[in-house]
Amino acid sequence: MVKTKERRVTQSQIAIDLAKVPKNSKGGVLVSQEEIASAFEFFDLDSTGKITLSNLKKRLGVFYKNMPNKEYRFLMNNKSEMTVQELQDLLMDNEVQNFDPVAEAFKVYDPHSTGFVDSEILRSIFQNLGFGEISDEDLGILVETGDKDKDGRISLQDFRNMLAEGEKVAAASSTETAEAPKEAAPEEAGG
Repeated sequence: MVKTKERRVTQSQIAIDLAKVPKNSKGGVLVSQEEIASAFEFFDLDSTGKITLSNLKKRLGVFYKNMPNKEYRFLMNNKSEMTVQELQDLLMDNEVQNFDPVAEAFKVYDPHSTGFVDSEILRSIFQNLGFGEISDEDLGILVETGDKDKDGRISLQDFRNMLAEGEKVAAASSTETAEAPKEAAPEEAGG
């Protein structure tokens, strides 16, 4: 068996260009209505119309194993629950600068700073989110789907492209839903 040396990549080698991070009107990170709706749905585990501190911990705990309670409270704006409107108010006009949310999210999947998603981390995350046992075949399909440049692995740029495609699909889906003709009420029998 041949051992390969693990390649480490520094943050500067991962090609983070903060100038390309979309900005809102206050110069902070742009967060769209679709992103807020998707995030809210992801964290509202009980479908109550509220994100609770407990649900936030359940979801983020999959990605961040040792996150302190103080950080969860900060993310919840020191509240025990939050509505979609409160989340929108918190995020839409943020003034967060010098931050690339996609690169930060990518770090979760690349904990060893190799520049590529760690397949076993990907498997673990999907399993811990409740998708059941992820077979090697399933894992191969996940990697193939995310590997936009077809080099056999998921880089930060692949990750960006995958998220951008997902946003386009979500936006198209919400547009189709909004434009769908409403069904006419059945006419009353007799007359």
